[in-house]
Amino acid sequence: MTRENKIGKNIKKLRHAKGLSQDRLSKLADVSYNSIIKLETGGVINPTIKTLQKLADALKVSLNDLVE
Repeated sequence: MTRENKIGKNIKKLRHAKGLSQDRLSKLADVSYNSIIKLETGGVINPTIKTLQKLADALKVSLNDLVE
């Protein structure tokens, strides 16, 4: 599994665990809805640290929880 694919799977797993839709997460993280979809499906090859940090903050997890 590639690192990016793992990040997407982690985002999806954490989002589901928090009971959040992709739309709700995009609003909480101030990240576009399309970016959430692309991240979760592996369509984004190299997400920025800034985007990952916004998602981690919105999901109330550490950055490490998203990437490991």
